Amino acid sequence: MDTEKEIRLKRQLGYFWGTNFLIINIIGAGIFVSPKGVLEYSSMNVGVSLCVWAVCAVLTTTSALCSAEIGITFPYSGAHYYFLKRCFGPLVAFLRLWTSLFLGPGILASQALLLAEYGIQPFYASCSAPTLPKKCLALAVLWIVGILNSRGVKELSWLQAVSTMLKIGLLGIISLGGLFLLVRGRKENVLRLQNAFDAEFPEISRLIEAVFQGYFAFSGGGSFTYVAGELKKPSKTIPRCIFTALPLVTVVYLLANISYLTVLTPREILSSDAVAITWTDRVIPQLTWAVPFAISASLFSNLLINVLESARVSYIASENGQLPMLFSTLNVHSSPVIAVLLNVSMGSIAIVLTSLIELINYLYFVVSIWTLLTVTGILKLRYQEPNLHRPYKVFLPFTFITTGISLSLVLIPLVKSPKMHYIYVFLFILSGLLFYVPLIHLKWKMVWFQKLTCYVQLLFNICIPDVSDEHIHEES
Repeated sequence: MDTEKEIRLKRQLGYFWGTNFLIINIIGAGIFVSPKGVLEYSSMNVGVSLCVWAVCAVLTTTSALCSAEIGITFPYSGAHYYFLKRCFGPLVAFLRLWTSLFLGPGILASQALLLAEYGIQPFYASCSAPTLPKKCLALAVLWIVGILNSRGVKELSWLQAVSTMLKIGLLGIISLGGLFLLVRGRKENVLRLQNAFDAEFPEISRLIEAVFQGYFAFSGGGSFTYVAGELKKPSKTIPRCIFTALPLVTVVYLLANISYLTVLTPREILSSDAVAITWTDRVIPQLTWAVPFAISASLFSNLLINVLESARVSYIASENGQLPMLFSTLNVHSSPVIAVLLNVSMGSIAIVLTSLIELINYLYFVVSIWTLLTVTGILKLRYQEPNLHRPYKVFLPFTFITTGISLSLVLIPLVKSPKMHYIYVFLFILSGLLFYVPLIHLKWKMVWFQKLTCYVQLLFNICIPDVSDEHIHEES
C-alpha cells in the first residue's frame, strides 16, 4: 500500500511544527493577563521578580529535558502513558488514564470559557458579560476546534504558524514598546529599573511561592510526549525544539515583564486584572480594544493543541487494551476522531454544568501528582533497566530538581491549606478501580459495545489503523 494513503498516525511532523507546538503550549493567557503573581510574592521587589522569571525558565528546561528522555526512549503518541505502564504496571497507567478522561475535558472547558470571556467582554464595556452568551460562545469554539482536529494534524499546521506569529508579535510589541521608552530615558521609566532591588527582600516562603507562580506560566514544556509518535526523528527533533522554543519564550517573557515594569508601577500591576490591556491603554490607547481579541486568538490555539493531546492519550490507551477498540480507530485524515469526539463532548458538559472558577480550582493539583510519579519513574527505570536503549539520557541532577518541584507542588497545598476536597481528589483517582477490576483485570466483555462499534465505524467512516503505532525505537 502507498505509505501516503495508509490510515495511521504518520511520522510527518518536523522541527518547525514541533517548535510551534511547544511555543503554543507554553505561552497561554497568563503572560498577557496576570503576571502579577510573581511580583506580589516577590514583595514588589522588581529585581527579585525578574530573577524569579529567569529561575523559572531554568527549572522548566530541566523538567522539559526529563520529558525528552521519555519521548525519545519511547517515541510514540501518548509516550507518558506507556511510560507509566512500563514503570508501575497497568493499574497505575489505568488510573492515569481514568483521571485524564475527566481532567483533559476540564482543562478544555476552562480554556474555552476563558476564551469566551475575553472575546465577548469588549461588547460589554460598562458591565460584566452575561453567562449565557459566554457559555454559548465557549461551546461553539470548542466544537469548531473538534472539527478542525478531525481533519488531521497537517491541517492544523497553518493555524499553529499564525498563532505563534500572533503571540510572539503581540509580546514583541509590548517588549519593544517598553525598550523604546527606556531608550528615550524618561526619568520615571528608568528610575524604577535602576533601583530594582531597593524594595524589601521577600521571605523565603514567599520567594518559593513566587517561583511556583512563574513556573505555572512556563508549564507545557514537556507536552511533546503526546505527539512523539508523529515526529520525524524524535531523538533529534525533540531536543532541538526544546532548545529553540524555551530560550525564545524566556527572552520574550523577560522583555515583556521589563516593559510592564517600565510603564506601570508595581502597585498598578497588582491592581490590574489584565496587565497587557492596562499597558496598551497607557502606551497605545488606540489598540486597547484589540488586546482581548488577541488573547482570545492565543487561547484558541492552546485549545486546539489540548484537544489534539487529549485525543492521543485515549488513542494509545485503546491500542494498549485499556479502552475499547473504538477509540483507536482513525478516519481518512488519520485522526482519532472518536477520541476527539469523546473529549469535546465531555468538555461541553463541563462548560454547561460549571463555572470557570469552579473548574480551574485544583486541576493543577491532580496534574502535579502524575508529574511527580512520572519523574520518579525515570529514576526507577534507570535502576531497574540500566541497559535499556536510551538515545538520550537526561542529566541525573535534573531529575532530582524536577522531582523536588513536583513534590513541593503536591505537598505545599496540603500543608498550607488542608481541606477535605484534597481527600476527594485522591478518592476520585482511586475510584478508577471500580472500572479497572471488572473490565481490565477480569476482562469482562460487553457484547453490545462490540455491535455499537460496527455501527459507529459505518457512521463515521473510520477503521482500525493499517499499521499500529508500535513501540519501536526510531533510528536517529
